[in-house]
Amino acid sequence: MSLIPATILTGFLGSGKTTLLKRVLSEAHGQKIAVIENEFGDENIDNEILVQDSKEQIIQLNNGCVCCSIREDLRTTLADLAEKKRKGELDFDRVVIETTGLADPGPVAQTFFMDDEIAESYLLDSILTLVDAKHGDQQLDDRQEARRQVGFADQIFISKTDLVDDETVEALIHRVRHMNPRAKQTKVHFGEVPISDVFDLKGFNLNAKLEIDPEFLKADEHDHDDPHHDHEHGEHGEHGDHPHHHAHDDDVKSFVFRADKPLDAGKLEDFLGAIVQVYGPKLLRYKGVLNMKGSDRKVIFQGVHQLMGSDLGPKWAPGEKKTSKMVFIGIDLPKEILEQGLKQCLV
Repeated sequence: MSLIPATILTGFLGSGKTTLLKRVLSEAHGQKIAVIENEFGDENIDNEILVQDSKEQIIQLNNGCVCCSIREDLRTTLADLAEKKRKGELDFDRVVIETTGLADPGPVAQTFFMDDEIAESYLLDSILTLVDAKHGDQQLDDRQEARRQVGFADQIFISKTDLVDDETVEALIHRVRHMNPRAKQTKVHFGEVPISDVFDLKGFNLNAKLEIDPEFLKADEHDHDDPHHDHEHGEHGEHGDHPHHHAHDDDVKSFVFRADKPLDAGKLEDFLGAIVQVYGPKLLRYKGVLNMKGSDRKVIFQGVHQLMGSDLGPKWAPGEKKTSKMVFIGIDLPKEILEQGLKQCLV
């Protein structure tokens, strides 16, 4: 049986997770989706589209999807669903786990890597995070859970953009980009999202691409050494997009490291191993595509908290510039330590 793709849907209270989920469930994409809800709150999907039977933990939706609430452990629920699918008792193509608004998606993601039984049945596809344009700024200021959800994301949806002006939306997008330059950001209106932005994003694939928002890299260079950038900002500078991010010093930050010299495999392994041991709980997501001394192939690594995996990627193409790129997203990241340590791993 092929692996069942799983998507984690997260976002702060009231950000529109349920609206998005209803939309996805009712869209005619021909896929049967099992939804795992962390809790049945007031604003859950069952009111409209569930065939409700409160005694049963797994509920058949009238559109062919299934839904279950977690009264016990996520691991048990996932194992139970996979078992029922194997026996032919339930028919579904993929799983969506909707976390509570206050949940940290980290342990949910780790379940897919730490447990052999789960890893043999499921493939974690991506973490989707909704950010509410109206209340997002305040929530990011006040609640670390909201900042962590942004840090973990592979794809970020900015909801409720119709309730605020464009400047507010742009400032929020800019702020979120500094926390997580890896994740694509999309504005959504009442949960209307193309299904291609929701499923099969392959956020946890060890692929040879490392997407970092180009705007973020531009801003990054601007902070250091780009002499041309200033007058360009002048036209829209006073209330343009740049002054905003100094107002928020978020504890969830990203750090991007790039190097043209090759890395020493032994040194890098020791350094990353030590970093993950010490800072693992504060490291949300990290990923790199690396140029290793003595290897003609790209090396790809990524991790969540203390769990790190790596793989050999494709060969460097003839004439391709062999640049190592890494991005670390975490809470109060020790940028200086990371930068110094990584530089010492260069050949």
